[in-house]
Amino acid sequence: MMRVAELYSPVAEDVEQAARIFSDELISDQALISDLCRHVGQFHGKMVRPALLLLTGRACGGLQPAHHVLAAVVEMVHIATLVHDDVLDEADIRRRAATVNRLWGNERAVLMGDFLISHAYHLCSSLDSQYAARLIAQTTNTVCEGEIMQVANRDNYELAEDEYLDIITRKTAELIGTCCMLGAKFAGADNRTVGRMRQFGLSLGIAFQITDDLLDLTGDEAEAGKSLGRDLSKGKLTLPLIHYLRESAPTRRSQMLALLRGDDRLRCRHVAALLEGSESLEYAQQMAYSYVNNALEIASALPPSEARDSLCAMAEFVLARRY
Repeated sequence: MMRVAELYSPVAEDVEQAARIFSDELISDQALISDLCRHVGQFHGKMVRPALLLLTGRACGGLQPAHHVLAAVVEMVHIATLVHDDVLDEADIRRRAATVNRLWGNERAVLMGDFLISHAYHLCSSLDSQYAARLIAQTTNTVCEGEIMQVANRDNYELAEDEYLDIITRKTAELIGTCCMLGAKFAGADNRTVGRMRQFGLSLGIAFQITDDLLDLTGDEAEAGKSLGRDLSKGKLTLPLIHYLRESAPTRRSQMLALLRGDDRLRCRHVAALLEGSESLEYAQQMAYSYVNNALEIASALPPSEARDSLCAMAEFVLARRY
């Protein structure tokens, strides 16, 4: 399967430029902070969000210097959320490396996430326009709302599908929608196109999170390069389980609930086995497929270009990803 970095070859040099801006922004005269910055630098290997911003910009009119700055900004925000997520999930592995919380503890990890957010705003303030700063602020507010909603719904085995979709839209899809929106806006696209590209990103982000939730239940940790099974251990109900609990006969529903409420070390394997014998995994996959199709329909309306083709390829990649 093609690796994700190969999908955005039209902006490969631009992604590298954004990565340099990212690194330059985080230079510190404190050795400990420099060590932390170097470590979290391993977490932005895929650079999906910067690539989406840059591809959208190129597909909607062309790139400006502000695009590279904004690509670094959205990656800082993204990595900050990863660092904080690892604390919340008590995860040990991220991008095949030890998490910040595992190496340095929760206190430093939380502060490192805050450090990244602070630098994202500092970098955003270097632009003449306040449009991006306000949008990034609004987006991080929404992401935090989604995270709070998810934590508040731990062990809520009555969580409805529309509530789940609201949570993942806020905590995952909103930032991806903002990336595409910023890419189009700073390329000079009209308001309709900017709004359509936001919707492209939202659809892509929802599909991405559904697929990620599927991988957490059925994926291979070595292949994924991060801790799996954390959703179950933290009482997070994801789409396959919501569907299973909603559609299963009472006996099977009770069996699943007993597993979800238990502390069996093999719980994830047993849950996955029950799901394999149902239609719930296929249901979640089809839901992700429908959101990807919506994203493809939007991207296909853009003028023909290599960047547009890459946006479509990245949407299709979401369904096939294993990491």
